[in-house]
Amino acid sequence: MKKQNELKKIAAIEAMSCIKNIISKKNIIGVGTGSTVDYFIEELSSFKENFLGAVASSKRTELLLSRHGIKLFDLNELTELEVYIDGADEVDYSLSMIKGGGGALTREKIIASSAKEFICIADESKLSENNLGKFPLPVEVIPMAISVVSRYFRDLGGNPILRKDFVTDNGNYILDIHNFKIGNPVEMEKDINNIPGVVTCGLFAIRGADKLILATLNNGIKYFAK
Repeated sequence: MKKQNELKKIAAIEAMSCIKNIISKKNIIGVGTGSTVDYFIEELSSFKENFLGAVASSKRTELLLSRHGIKLFDLNELTELEVYIDGADEVDYSLSMIKGGGGALTREKIIASSAKEFICIADESKLSENNLGKFPLPVEVIPMAISVVSRYFRDLGGNPILRKDFVTDNGNYILDIHNFKIGNPVEMEKDINNIPGVVTCGLFAIRGADKLILATLNNGIKYFAK
């Protein structure tokens, strides 16, 4: 775990170095949620005089940004974000991802869709050599639809498990879909999002990352880009 945390920090530092060249004092940055992003927020705090502020993907991130003195903005006040920085629970070579381990998938997806560039930061354990699916797929569901949506996924061969004692910032529940085969992430994302009662799923394929900064033990930083 210590080595993994060190890699997360390395990825965060590299992301900070990367965005220094593309942001200015008039820019607002989109900031995701998760343990890797926590390290990024630490780096961002030392650069806060050089950008206007941030849009957070969760209440947890809002709190961290506020503690570091970074001004918060509501996405509704803006027309576009220069860049969005976030982690992933799993990412493949096409830069499609599974996200939502922290339960912020809906807000993360909204912010990602508003950014000119989406940079994913991760350690090498998150890279999938084959199809996505080794990490359970989070799906945000309206409470009254839990049973209905669960049946859909069982019919599709998945094993939906309600995330215990968890409510999203939007007041909904999370179903984590285990043992779920994802062949075509873009089409699967469309199909899942069309299930009645689903707010959104943790597949980020329609709007995947533009760039992946991957920290590895033996080869340092690896860059992947579309």
